[in-house]
Amino acid sequence: MSAHHLAASVETCHWGLFDANYPPVLRIASGDTLTVDTVSGGPDALPPAGFHVPPELLEIHARSPRSLPGHILTGPVYVEGAEPGDTLEVRILDVRLRQDWGYNMIRPLAGTLPGEFDRYRMVNIPLDAERQTARMPWGLDLPLHPFFGVMGVAPPAHWGRISTIVPRAHGGNLDNKELGPGSSLHLPVHVPGALFSCGDGHAAQGDGEVCTTAIETALQGRFQLVLHKRAPDAPALVYPRGETPTHWITMGMDPSLDQCLAIALRDMIALLGERGGLSREDAYMLCSLAVDFRITQTVNTHRGVHAMLRKSLLA
Repeated sequence: MSAHHLAASVETCHWGLFDANYPPVLRIASGDTLTVDTVSGGPDALPPAGFHVPPELLEIHARSPRSLPGHILTGPVYVEGAEPGDTLEVRILDVRLRQDWGYNMIRPLAGTLPGEFDRYRMVNIPLDAERQTARMPWGLDLPLHPFFGVMGVAPPAHWGRISTIVPRAHGGNLDNKELGPGSSLHLPVHVPGALFSCGDGHAAQGDGEVCTTAIETALQGRFQLVLHKRAPDAPALVYPRGETPTHWITMGMDPSLDQCLAIALRDMIALLGERGGLSREDAYMLCSLAVDFRITQTVNTHRGVHAMLRKSLLA
């Protein structure tokens, strides 16, 4: 097992897009650990003088193309041996701040209440890494819970270039705060090498992310990327799943929250069959009695619902 460090730079970051044709910036073996530096935000998000701005962020602003609105991602990383039909497990070992500020933005005609908040607003928020708090404009010290809003693999090649904003079967802009240190994200592999990228660092976010953004910031993540080859007689994973030390997580993304819940529910029924041996009827009943369905976010064009199942119920 080898350890790798992928710094953020013009050469290692791509802005706004997932694309199966992006060349990898690093190749690693399954089981290797990977430390990734990320940056966040366009020129309008920069803080006043006195805060630390990663110099690579300014260089990316000046030199990196931005074909579509979206996030600055570090990657992609090629995992040796990954093929379509396999599963890439992203074990999130650690997440740390890379700067002493974040930002929150309200955009006109966006967010969960677009007609009520129709003026652009950008607020810089000081972050205290030692105390793990954010100082809000009215004086509240908000506890931090850093995690990556975007973690994903390349989409199927026939999708072409897609925006990082909309979460889909490749993962991407999931904005699921359960995916912090100690958790894993399981992603279906669509192209050789999987081509993993991450970014959209969040210092804190509530379920829903209702005003469009969290506290957006630059993060460093330490991951272990583990490839699970598909067994000949096993069904392929087709949609992202999450795992914490205590829970299994299934997800649904769609413009309709009703459909988000249905997608997450169907996959939880499938998971209970695969891991618990339950019939569809028994799994459906258990979902009604013991699975919690939570709104992940309501602002990424495709909204999100995630279902939480206690692992102890499968013992």
